[in-house]
Amino acid sequence: MAFKLCYKSLGLHAVLVEWPAEIREDVLQDVLILKTKIENYHIKEIIQVNSAYNSLLVLYVNTNISLDERIAIIDKIYSSKNNAIYVASQLWKIPVCYDEAFGLDLDAVSIEKKVSKNDIIKQHCGVIYTVYFIGFLPGFLYLGGLDKLLQMPRKSTPRLQVAKGAVAIGGNQTGIYPNESPGGWNIIGNSPLNFFDVSKEKPCFAKAGDRVQFYSVSLKTYNNIKTLVEAGVYQLESEEVND
Repeated sequence: MAFKLCYKSLGLHAVLVEWPAEIREDVLQDVLILKTKIENYHIKEIIQVNSAYNSLLVLYVNTNISLDERIAIIDKIYSSKNNAIYVASQLWKIPVCYDEAFGLDLDAVSIEKKVSKNDIIKQHCGVIYTVYFIGFLPGFLYLGGLDKLLQMPRKSTPRLQVAKGAVAIGGNQTGIYPNESPGGWNIIGNSPLNFFDVSKEKPCFAKAGDRVQFYSVSLKTYNNIKTLVEAGVYQLESEEVND
């Protein structure tokens, strides 16, 4: 499906390409296909291409190519027929402990939604989520696909301190805090994994377009996994996704 794209100049060295302002999988896939196409062309003036929910930021080195020329090249690449483009993605299996020690807002969500905590956990683990975007912290996965039953507005007063690994709900998304930070999402559990590790060649194991599925673990299992993670020997479960 071809979308009507909007092109904007961001300073002297960047072009912002925008799709319809919606969080949709078909939009995300179109964004990622264009990103892959641009990267495959190996245009020497382009040094980086960053994706978001419904946009691409194309960064250039200092060049004399005009904005109109840049837009024309990107638009030509977008319009090119290339059925061989394949955006590889992985399904990551993420352990989460929903123990009361971690699920700080689990009771509040249960009361608001009039469902048991066990049903919340079952529902949260029963969906395969899509990684739409990575930010506002390095390694923070914004995950789409949250069931309407669990959707909760962000807290009116954010916490000043949210624990590393906190699994939370914000609006119609769920996500994991990769490091200790302030945050306004509703915390329902914690994962013992590292979601951003600067010591690794690829600091964040996931990327936009990947999938995530949570599975519930006991507090004992959580601590065992955390010990393995800290020792650098934990093997994260994943499998290739064929959409």
